[in-house]
Amino acid sequence: MYRLYWKRATGAFAPNCVLAEAGAPHERVLVDVAAGEHHGSEYLKLNPRGQIPALVLPDGTVMTESLAIVLQLCDSFPEAGLLPAPGSSRRARCLRWMTFGAVDLYEADLRFSYAERYTVDPAGVEGVREAGRLAVERDWRLIEAALGETEQHEGEGPFLLGGRFTAADIHLAMLGGWHHDIPAFLEASPRAARLMRAVAARPAIAPLWRDYYGHKPAIAGFGEASAS
Repeated sequence: MYRLYWKRATGAFAPNCVLAEAGAPHERVLVDVAAGEHHGSEYLKLNPRGQIPALVLPDGTVMTESLAIVLQLCDSFPEAGLLPAPGSSRRARCLRWMTFGAVDLYEADLRFSYAERYTVDPAGVEGVREAGRLAVERDWRLIEAALGETEQHEGEGPFLLGGRFTAADIHLAMLGGWHHDIPAFLEASPRAARLMRAVAARPAIAPLWRDYYGHKPAIAGFGEASAS
């Protein structure tokens, strides 16, 4: 059985969704960040950086890093069809945008949300924050354009591959849920908003959406929406 260490509004969302979609036996362990459990000795044995998520595989192997966990789970449960076949152009498209989200968009979001971590000069904090905000806006414009290209080549469908749902959609929906100004983001990125609603409304994911994003009024109800 898999064991996932999680907390709402964290990178545990994507691995949790893949486990649910794959029907993989797993247990969840809620990490009490307010009590400092993520910096306690037991959790630091799992993830020395104290970050969430951590996943313990059935053989006891520990994984960290949300994207790495998702890719491992997709490979472990190919019958779930959460990624296209290895070597295919469709898989390449998924991997491109999943990696872009994890490496570029996520880092930009961190620069906005935790600007003080990126400079030792107190006078530079607001400059870092503004650069992060601009990068987040730029990155979502690129993702919105990519979803527009999907409509041209795959037909109109809510997902990155048109009508086919993949782990890439989970990953993008997770990142959208972290936006610092969700109402403005949803208005500026209608294709991404539609993708998020479709992901959140999937039967296996809807209860998880409430767990991870139910505290955010602008998107809390997405898990109740139609996936059409």
